[in-house]
Amino acid sequence: MRCLICKQDDTRPGVTTVTLEQDELTLVIKGVPARVCPNCGEAYVEDQVAADLLATAERMAAAGAQVDVRQYVPAAAA
Repeated sequence: MRCLICKQDDTRPGVTTVTLEQDELTLVIKGVPARVCPNCGEAYVEDQVAADLLATAERMAAAGAQVDVRQYVPAAAA
């Protein structure tokens, strides 16, 4: 897929770090599988990965967490 931001290169399989903020929660998830542009570094995650990230953020917010840093684990493996 051509990068939507810089339009200069095709994205390649890689990993990224995603930071999500919701109310008082800041959640940093490292090692998230993504397609990454080698030119500008923009990362794109698949729909299922995004759903996993949002579900994790919702669980953490419900538990009252304020700051959490974790490694990505696919929902099927969690």
